[in-house]
Amino acid sequence: MKKLLCLINFSIILLLFPACKSPPQVVIGKEPEIEIIEPEFEIVSIAIIQADLVNTKFEAVIKINNPNAFDLNLSSIKYELYGNGALWTTGNENDILHISAQSACETEFLFTMNFINMGRKLLDDIIDKRQVNYRFSGEAEVETGILSRPAFQTRFDRSGLSEVKEKSKADKKRSNL
Repeated sequence: MKKLLCLINFSIILLLFPACKSPPQVVIGKEPEIEIIEPEFEIVSIAIIQADLVNTKFEAVIKINNPNAFDLNLSSIKYELYGNGALWTTGNENDILHISAQSACETEFLFTMNFINMGRKLLDDIIDKRQVNYRFSGEAEVETGILSRPAFQTRFDRSGLSEVKEKSKADKKRSNL
């Protein structure tokens, strides 16, 4: 009987032994190589907010497309905006926008333009709300949240045609909030 009890105890110990082994070691090292694709910038619209005799307030809506499989934060941007070849505005902004993975977001930039030094054709295009040739260029700092490459600088230089439209009163109220 004693032999049987010893054999049972030994069998139980053998069965429990594999369950007591240490957990697998986690190797802390390099993250797998992740391809980072630079975001794409484009002008969605340029809108007149308030037109005065000399100065006109505008809003440029910018769309940023994130083609990556991870979220991005646009932490800062320095930009120049040209209309029909004339410099309209320069600026820099911080803490702009969070862009989810494989999606796009829009943001607004407000600026004032003085028509004193602008050509007459540009003024006529704005008054008649015709399309203008734009060029939007600059540099942005983008945060990735990836340890091996937490942030990077990207340059952008987009040009095309944008319609000039007047913002509705409801849109103007939202801009002032």
